[in-house]
Amino acid sequence: MAQILTVVVGVILIVFIGWWFFGKHSESQATAVTTKDGQTAKVVVNGGFNPAVLKIKKDTPVKLVFNRKDSTTCLEKVVFPDFGVDAELPMNQDVAIPIDTSKAGEFEYSCGMHMFHGKIVIK
Repeated sequence: MAQILTVVVGVILIVFIGWWFFGKHSESQATAVTTKDGQTAKVVVNGGFNPAVLKIKKDTPVKLVFNRKDSTTCLEKVVFPDFGVDAELPMNQDVAIPIDTSKAGEFEYSCGMHMFHGKIVIK
C-alpha cells in the first residue's frame, strides 16, 4: 500500500512540476505610458515579471523600468536576447533599460536562468 501511495504522489508531483514550468498560465499585460519624452513601462520582479506582456508603440523611445522585490538568485538578471541586453537587477532599485522600437514584433525576455519569461509587443 505504501508503494502505491508513493508512486501516486510521485506521478502527481511530476505532473505538477511539468504544468508549473511548461503549462500555459495567464499573463498580466500593460501598455507603456507615453509622455513627451517617450514611453515608460514599469515591471515589478517578484516571483516572475509583472506585467509579463508589455505593449509598446513602434518608433517611439521606450524605457523599461524593472524593480526587483524577489531575492531569488534566478531573478538577479533580465536578458533580452534580441536586443543584446543582459542587465543586473539589484534589490529594490529601479533599473531603466532602453529598448530599440524601430522594428515591430514580439520579443521575449527572461531571467538569467531562463526560468521566468516575459514579452514585449512592439506595434
